[in-house]
Amino acid sequence: MDIATQKQTLLTRRAELTAHLNKVEDQLDETPTKDLEDYSSERQGDPVLEALGRHELDALKRIDAALARIGAGTYGICLKCGEPISDARLELLPDTALCKACAV
Repeated sequence: MDIATQKQTLLTRRAELTAHLNKVEDQLDETPTKDLEDYSSERQGDPVLEALGRHELDALKRIDAALARIGAGTYGICLKCGEPISDARLELLPDTALCKACAV
């Protein structure tokens, strides 16, 4: 497992999520129109945007935790059982903290 490649993957994904979260925040912060009908249809998607934002914030936390494990030298070690996480799992889920057996 090439840790430098995994770190770059995590950093790239973090940048993408941060940029998208900024867009979501901007959309939610837009000044609403004064027309009641327009306001209603403009705000119709707000709950979806808020849920997406929460999901992306959770993903950012997982990425930050993975980056911290890289810095600590513990990346790729299952936090639950202490066994190595397979390279295939880390390639698929670079922010995972658990091996396949412990994730179930």
